[in-house]
Amino acid sequence: MKITEFIEKYYLHFNAASLVDAAKGYEVHLKEGGKMMITLAGAMSTAEMGKLLAEMIRQDKVDIISCTGANLEEDIMNLVAHSHYKRVPNYRDLTPQEEWDLLEKGLNRVTDTCIPEEEAFRRLQSHIEKIWKAAEANGERYFPHEYMYKMLLSGDLEQYYEIDPKDSWMLAAAEKNLPIVVPGWEDSTMGNIFASYCMKGELQPSTVKSGIEYMTYLADWYIKNSEGKGVGFFQIGGGIAGDFPICVVPMLYQDMEMEEIPFWSYFCQISDSTTSYGSYSGAVPNEKITWGKLDIDTPKFIIESDATIVAPLIFAHLLDL
Repeated sequence: MKITEFIEKYYLHFNAASLVDAAKGYEVHLKEGGKMMITLAGAMSTAEMGKLLAEMIRQDKVDIISCTGANLEEDIMNLVAHSHYKRVPNYRDLTPQEEWDLLEKGLNRVTDTCIPEEEAFRRLQSHIEKIWKAAEANGERYFPHEYMYKMLLSGDLEQYYEIDPKDSWMLAAAEKNLPIVVPGWEDSTMGNIFASYCMKGELQPSTVKSGIEYMTYLADWYIKNSEGKGVGFFQIGGGIAGDFPICVVPMLYQDMEMEEIPFWSYFCQISDSTTSYGSYSGAVPNEKITWGKLDIDTPKFIIESDATIVAPLIFAHLLDL
């Protein structure tokens, strides 16, 4: 039985039914000519979401991505250092001393997976540093994702590849020059490293374009792509990866006074955040109506579950696997 058939036969109620409804709504949105933004929070790249997301990109089922700086870099780290990662299935039982021991071994833990410092972070640093400095020497400025694209497309990293390149969503995105916005990039490891070069006087902050420039870049993209069926919003997790881009619509409507700008035309969020006092990540979709982000009739779905379980199933459904 195909995954799609299994889901439609057995996923009939509660969060399972919401998963099916969201997948079918996504498919209808694309068939009617709509475009789709996917937002990646947390450590979805370290969870190897790229295995299916890359194929979604290749099959034109995603038109733009918003992600944290961690997701931007960690997909490439997995590409070049996969064999050096360490899984810690008993991570809940680790003592502070055992956590310290991982640090001393250069293993930075993300839940049950440790990213190797030297083979991942420092390997990328040695290549991206040259690209940053070359751009500054030429008086050029680029977005964080554009620097990553340059590094990937140069071929310099191919010598390190440890997984099938088809499983890297960043490589698939680079090959298509897919638009990406990376709010809060400076809190990522590469962002921290770039800041250290600025503090040492080796680079200027302006060499990497800012978050405000990402917002105006996204606004320009949205204006050009929101006609017809419009742009949908598929949010994996919460946080800034989703909060930042969804605000482009009320910004255009209220602050730019573009009263004809369409609302987001599809919305789905996969999150284990629950509704609580002041929580935006756990807020029900209807709250977004009051902020001018979604319309009354926008198809809205919320799946309260683990995104690393749900998102691959929805992608598999959309890819008819």
